[in-house]
Amino acid sequence: MGLPEIAGYALPARDELPTCRVGWRPDAAAAALLVHDMQGYFVRAFPPRAAPIAPMLANIARLAAHCRARGVPVIYSAQPGRQDPRDRGLQGDIWGPGMGEDGADSDIVAELAPEPGDLVITKWRYSAFQRTTLEPMLRARGRRQLIVVGVYAHIGCMLTAADAFMRDIEPFLVADAVADFSRTRHDAALAYVADRCGRVISTDDLLKIL
Repeated sequence: MGLPEIAGYALPARDELPTCRVGWRPDAAAAALLVHDMQGYFVRAFPPRAAPIAPMLANIARLAAHCRARGVPVIYSAQPGRQDPRDRGLQGDIWGPGMGEDGADSDIVAELAPEPGDLVITKWRYSAFQRTTLEPMLRARGRRQLIVVGVYAHIGCMLTAADAFMRDIEPFLVADAVADFSRTRHDAALAYVADRCGRVISTDDLLKIL
């Protein structure tokens, strides 16, 4: 139970990304950015100041600043610490009790701390849509696209992208702004999204388009 110890690995380069089945184009007037679970508890599993976490943090910071400057909503998901077992549900059978109530676990890391005007949702399951206000929050703002960044690629990021697709919200998974337990898991998440439910894109390409 609990998180594994994660070894460092290089983030995928642009020429290593899978071919997508859709050619959706991100639109600043239609998109929102979801910074997924970038809390101390999850980030500390990576070797600090090394790939993948260091360049991934830098890419998310670039995207968030770019989105704020262009009026693209920036939304954070964050799991609560010390969850009641009734709220934790079946996740407890796989991951144990999760993070404690210490802010070092539950706070979003300082490098990506929400700014005034950003939105934060409390997240309970792998998908950021489950038991949250994410979908009505997007609908109320006229947003039909969701850019997903954060951790972990093959768990919450991938399933949030799939859930967005099933709600007719176009998901974009940013290949070098997510991180995972290993490069193998990371690549598998990108391949699934590209083939089944969304567009995989690099940070630089996304910035150019937006």
